[in-house]
Amino acid sequence: MSKKNKANKNKKKKESDQTIHELEIGKLIKNEDVLYINNPDYFLTFSDLEISDGIDIIENIMILSKDYVSFNRQYEDEKISDVELMEITEEYKENNNIEGGYISQSFDNSQFIINSYNDITIITVISNDLEVQKFTDNLKVVNSWKGFHNAKINFGQIILIDHALSPKLLIQLYKTATKQKAKFFESLHMPLHINNILNNEDFLVIASNLPEETLNQDYIMEIGLDITNMEYEDDKLDLEEFQERIEDGVTISCEDAIRKINLNIGILDYFVSEGILIGDLVELGMELLENTEPTDELKEKLKKQLLKSVSDRNINALIMAAIRLEDDFRKQRVREIDLNEKLVHFYPDEIIGVAIANQISGTKGVLNYRRYSRHKPGILYGLGPILSNTFAGLVAGCMTKILEE
Repeated sequence: MSKKNKANKNKKKKESDQTIHELEIGKLIKNEDVLYINNPDYFLTFSDLEISDGIDIIENIMILSKDYVSFNRQYEDEKISDVELMEITEEYKENNNIEGGYISQSFDNSQFIINSYNDITIITVISNDLEVQKFTDNLKVVNSWKGFHNAKINFGQIILIDHALSPKLLIQLYKTATKQKAKFFESLHMPLHINNILNNEDFLVIASNLPEETLNQDYIMEIGLDITNMEYEDDKLDLEEFQERIEDGVTISCEDAIRKINLNIGILDYFVSEGILIGDLVELGMELLENTEPTDELKEKLKKQLLKSVSDRNINALIMAAIRLEDDFRKQRVREIDLNEKLVHFYPDEIIGVAIANQISGTKGVLNYRRYSRHKPGILYGLGPILSNTFAGLVAGCMTKILEE
């Protein structure tokens, strides 16, 4: 069966499944194959899409799903070229009676949100392979069915502006939006293994109206579409205020997108980012046993106690404080403290370790913590000074607790 016949066979199903949203400028259509925005009165755009000239005058912004693109490719094992993506886009347009010029991108666009702010509309398209899974009754962890080596999480954005803006201003606003988006995600301090797969394949489109006179066919015949000499509305805007509105809009839309996919981070996610597994902590506890043989039963008890203790909000907060502290000092965000130097009378790591051990099992836990922090067995040896003492306190407290029971 040819690609065209396959497309026609599924056309009625696609039409019934699609959703349509009327926007301030244009109309958004979404089905399982594509998300596209159509404006018969034309967009002037600046974008980083795969099929784009940078500055474009088009009627359609098309985001094709990667499944659709893959299904319609001739050679799936090879990296897709711009020419091949263009051919697939053209074929989709032909099969679905979409007219006019376009820019396009291949993207896993399973979800999207629309944020409207009068003359600014931001469509955030979400590609997400992550989910928050239950680990215990009180703990969850972010995971992916693809595994973190292959997983992706991307937030592409299309910003529609209901003004006729010049190419120069569109480029300026593109830079504003790009910087604000990067600044927002950096502020989240995502765990490293999640941050590494975040927005590696995102995109950004800034689209505005064309000046009204360009829609007049007589004008086009006489003057042509010379974008350098059109009459734009740049001077009518308070540019500083407008840029601030773009920044606020980008931030709010990113916040809403994260809520949409229910991506929230917990203590176990930070354990993973530091390379610390519960099994490693169990083995650590077994290494310093005295007068007791390690057994599977003892290991299981320790595992349960570790998870129970980590669920304690006080201990959770102390561990997070240690992780943040270690990160700040390691990246030299505090000029007075350099972990590469020998620090005299510097003991926040011990204070945190003692506090955790004491919270779990009192004075006996603190005594065991001293022994663990001194010998630094197992994974403690490879951790930084603050985290090594923090986890020494956690394991010492838990070991003391289960041996007393």
